Amino acid sequence: MTNENDLEKALISQERLQERVSELGREISQAYLDRDLAVIAILKGSFIFAADLLRAMTSSVTIDFMAISSYPGQTSSGVVRIIKDLEESIAGRNVLLVEDIIDTGLTASYLLRVLKQRNPASIEICALLDKSARRIIDLPIAYRGFDIPDVFVVGYGMDYQQKYRNLPYIAVLRQKE
Repeated sequence: MTNENDLEKALISQERLQERVSELGREISQAYLDRDLAVIAILKGSFIFAADLLRAMTSSVTIDFMAISSYPGQTSSGVVRIIKDLEESIAGRNVLLVEDIIDTGLTASYLLRVLKQRNPASIEICALLDKSARRIIDLPIAYRGFDIPDVFVVGYGMDYQQKYRNLPYIAVLRQKE
């Protein structure tokens, strides 16, 4: 059960999320109008965003998933290991990497390097949330949902200790004293 007392405030409403995701779906569909697109969603945080984004798209699209994990003691370092890899080849395909949130940019930069080695025709990033105040590595984010301040957020697929993913909006988690 979600404890609303753990949440400081709603940051992005369910209505605003759906509105922006629909806009992104239209933008991406227009950009890939006559091109095949392989969407790669990064688990677990982006699964709800990716599902809604795909439903908002009208272009030809496939989806695959990757799951990554930080090495112990290496959080926010960009040192990750792939725990679920793609099932299909992306060689020669247009790829859209779908992330829930980008903060330092280290993890997304690592994923871009790994995926570029697989010879896609093109690769771009779509991030629901951009926490640019924490950016260490400059990343070319082609499609951005929202810029957010440096706060810890949950909901719409994002979690704290595997909880709050089911919230239909994005909220700021109350910091424990």
